[in-house]
Amino acid sequence: MLDQVAGITRVRMLYLQLAYKCNFSCAHCFHGELLRSPENFSVVEAQALLDHFIDVYQLEEVTLLGGEPLLYPHIVTMCRYAKERGLTVEICTNAHPGFRGKVRAAAPYLDHFRVSLDGLRDTHDRMRKTGSFDGAVAMIDLARELGVQVGATMTVTRHNLDEVVSLGVLLQEHGVADLKLHALRLVGNARLHPDLEVVDPSRYGDLHAKINAAGLSIKVVYDSDLLPQPPGAACSNLVAGGWLDRIEADPRGGLTVSCKAVGKDVNAFRWDKQRQIIRYEPRENDEFALGIPDVNYQTVTAG
Repeated sequence: MLDQVAGITRVRMLYLQLAYKCNFSCAHCFHGELLRSPENFSVVEAQALLDHFIDVYQLEEVTLLGGEPLLYPHIVTMCRYAKERGLTVEICTNAHPGFRGKVRAAAPYLDHFRVSLDGLRDTHDRMRKTGSFDGAVAMIDLARELGVQVGATMTVTRHNLDEVVSLGVLLQEHGVADLKLHALRLVGNARLHPDLEVVDPSRYGDLHAKINAAGLSIKVVYDSDLLPQPPGAACSNLVAGGWLDRIEADPRGGLTVSCKAVGKDVNAFRWDKQRQIIRYEPRENDEFALGIPDVNYQTVTAG
């Protein structure tokens, strides 16, 4: 269906949200009220979705998400299945230390363990829970001990923008391979916290200057909206030669092509869990009709 409607014949990465359930309710979470939704993928449904993208769209990688993916009761089973099917497997987690046992069990099937951090200790704990920063760092160390490559992701807000470099220094001391920076999108919980928004985009230019001056050894990957003058291509331009870099599946079956459309409920494609097919359900306000741009990722090079 993706090839018939949008010319997509290959998808590199699937972001698979297994369930909305989470042990946190972060101020910037794009899920918002959906965090209370019971919707989820059963193991059979999730495996069928992986099979479809592998067999039809030559899928190479999967990132398992939530909510909190380590709350998903069958997370180890899904990691093992994805690895056995030849995929590169990543989990993106809040890394609460209560998940230590699941991380140990999943480690043999993980290529990448990505931890969400919202700044240094005080800033992070205000966004999440007291003690959550130290707990996440401890889990980073555990994953490293288990031989899993570790990365971090950070949503850049007005409150943590000046902590990016300091966080990068701390993470590289703990052996973290990369820090991925995302621009805040005012959807979900973030709509209730407009104080998080970086109103002056010129501050992003200062951020890049500080990163370059710091000479960090950790790789810094950033979403192009963090440029002072964000570029962007419409959804119709997302496919080059039939190749799509990534697509996101939510627990209700929604398939979203543009990262900027995630959390806005404007997907034109849906995974039918019962029939195990992709359905095309165009709407007047879907991501293709509106031409929602995608997010491009770039690497900050010190110099």
